[in-house]
Amino acid sequence: QVQLVESGGGLVQPGGSLRLSCAASGFTFSDYAMSWYRQPPGKERELVATIASRGGSTNYADSVKGRFTISRDNPKNTVYLQMSSLKPEDTAVYYCSFRRTFSKQDYWGQGTQVTVSS
Repeated sequence: QVQLVESGGGLVQPGGSLRLSCAASGFTFSDYAMSWYRQPPGKERELVATIASRGGSTNYADSVKGRFTISRDNPKNTVYLQMSSLKPEDTAVYYCSFRRTFSKQDYWGQGTQVTVSS
C-alpha cells in the first residue's frame, strides 16, 4: 500500500531554514514525479514544487522561487524540500504527493507543520 510520511517540520524564526523529508513506500518511487504542497491556515492547498522522476526537472511556485529547493534520492525513496529565508507566510502544513499516471489518483502524506514566527 502507498505510504508517504513527511517529517522535518517545526517552529522557525523568519529568515531561518528547514528541510522537510518525505519517505515513500508501496509504489515504484523512481517512476513518478513528486510534489510538495502546502496548506496555510484557512486557505486552500497549493502546489509548492515538483520534481521529475529522475530529478532532472523542477518547478516552483513563484512565491518560493529562489528560496526553496526540491530534490530527491531515489535509492532512498525520499523527496526533500529545503526551505530557506523563511517568511511568516510560509506557515502551513506541508504535504508530499504524487499522481498515478493512468488513474490520475493523487496520494498524500499526513503532512508536517511548518510555523514561521518570531
